[in-house]
Amino acid sequence: MDYITAKWLHILSSTLLFGTGIGTAYYMICATLTRSPPIVAAVGKNVVTADWLFTATTIVIQPLTGFYLIYLAGIPLTARWISWSIGLYLLAAACWLPVVWLQIKMQRLAAEARDSNTHLPASYWRYFRLWIALGIPAFFALVVVFYLMVAKPV
Repeated sequence: MDYITAKWLHILSSTLLFGTGIGTAYYMICATLTRSPPIVAAVGKNVVTADWLFTATTIVIQPLTGFYLIYLAGIPLTARWISWSIGLYLLAAACWLPVVWLQIKMQRLAAEARDSNTHLPASYWRYFRLWIALGIPAFFALVVVFYLMVAKPV
């Protein structure tokens, strides 16, 4: 694969990764703020599906294309911006894995509340707070990775 094709795939997958993350977070927050179990259950199901379809695939494509681009460009892995990019990417991925688990749990709790015609349980709100707490560093880590990817500071 040539450099331009690899770069295009890298940029496209990073856009899908970041866009899916922001989009699913926005809709999950909006749904949760309604406090309506049927809405939260439906949106939560779509959020989990989107994460598996888009985030899971792009989280694999990103390092594959990134390392290939580094190789093609002859950039040493020891370059400071590469090291920071890798570290921040790993931080974002480490946050994402429990976020997916939390989303699955939250969706199930919302579905149970919907089916029993009750409010979202206290455990839902604990999971939601943790979901937010993990999403914030993942978001900012990827923002910095985007900057490093574009600026490639020396």
